[in-house]
Amino acid sequence: MNQYFIKYKYLILHLMVIILGFTGILGELISIKSIDLVFYRMLFSFISLFIFLSFRKEIFNISKRKIVELLLIGMVVALHWIFFFQSIKISVPIAVISLSTSSLFSSIIEPIIFRRKVNIYEVILGIVIILSFMMMYFTSESYFGLAYFYGIIAAFLATLFTILNAKYINVVKSSQITMIEMLGGTILISLYLIFTSNLSVFSFNIQSSDLIYLLILSVICTSLVFVLMIEIMKYISPYTLIMAINLEPVYAIILAFLILHNEEKMNHYFYIGSFVIIFSIYLEHYFKKKSISK
Repeated sequence: MNQYFIKYKYLILHLMVIILGFTGILGELISIKSIDLVFYRMLFSFISLFIFLSFRKEIFNISKRKIVELLLIGMVVALHWIFFFQSIKISVPIAVISLSTSSLFSSIIEPIIFRRKVNIYEVILGIVIILSFMMMYFTSESYFGLAYFYGIIAAFLATLFTILNAKYINVVKSSQITMIEMLGGTILISLYLIFTSNLSVFSFNIQSSDLIYLLILSVICTSLVFVLMIEIMKYISPYTLIMAINLEPVYAIILAFLILHNEEKMNHYFYIGSFVIIFSIYLEHYFKKKSISK
């Protein structure tokens, strides 16, 4: 298994990002509101992984302290998805392109948590992405403002939980990490819904089409992808993973056009900014490869 990941890690990473690009499409197709969507996504994902790990008898071999820490990270994941799907409900292209700001957050947060030297090119590329993002924001229609706002919060939270997960990849199995985090997110959302007396979600009154999309979203786009994402961080840095995930907007926008026939009109600044962001991703790969070869 390790040899497989080492040999094909970039191919796996690429396929994983394509699947992530499909997440935005499912978010648009599912008719229920964002917080309910995230609740079902995390619950179904937890159940699928619990069944899988039960068969492998790998449920109860984690320390209580790590379980608590991973539950808290799962709550960060839940908040990320709530903001992300709120952004998607307004605009799929803006929601997915906003996640590209995570590279700047990563260039700042990762050195702090792992106490490593700050790479200048990471900060510069992160700033370039932020400037591109700002250009897109200030030249967009006013009703897109909330999509950008929710999207950039989602990007920060995504960066945070990705980097925090890197602390556990060598001490807890990736499937166990994902299962516990999905439970943590389910608990957080359940407490919020109970506190606000919004109990309709617990009736599980879901349309058949929504249920099918939710199962695809939960099992394939969440359980499978999260396990792969955590596993692959054993062989690449969190920053490299985050930069690769910045390609998600490309796939999401293409898939939205092909599947949803989404012809949402964006101004030319949006496309210029998107090109700069994508080009920055390839520059990051070039600099990373150059620094390793030295």
